Amino acid sequence: MNKPGDKRKPARRLADVVGPCLTEAFKRQGFASTEIVTHWETIVGPEIAAHCEPLKITWPRQSDPEDPEPATLVLRCEGPAALEIQHQANVIVARVNQFLGWRAIDRVALRQAPLARRAKPRPRTTIDAAAARRIADSMTGVADEDLRAALGRLGAAVKRE
Repeated sequence: MNKPGDKRKPARRLADVVGPCLTEAFKRQGFASTEIVTHWETIVGPEIAAHCEPLKITWPRQSDPEDPEPATLVLRCEGPAALEIQHQANVIVARVNQFLGWRAIDRVALRQAPLARRAKPRPRTTIDAAAARRIADSMTGVADEDLRAALGRLGAAVKRE
């Protein structure tokens, strides 16, 4: 409980606190930003993203700062899919460069290892409108029509699961 005169800072969003830490960790792996990792499925498509994920970007030593050499994108992929990913390397390079807006990557290197599986969000199920209406009609003690409809939807959702 905050008391009058308390000089505590207000709560901050988790993204504001963790963001700088993640940015530094990604920079150590060669990523200039986190977007390649966080938007990987959008960049390469769901078919390719299901079998590989970016591990790091290896940048060569620069002899000419005016004309930087492209980097190597190191991907983690599962053993059976490695051959297919190797055949898709040109597509992956083109899509990553298109996303970045410049020729940052010129080759792909593969490391065979299990992928870090992320839980897919469950799709939202729809509420049966007839059941919601039936439950709402049974609530004769609620005068507000909008409240009755909302309670009917809630009741249908609870009964469904």
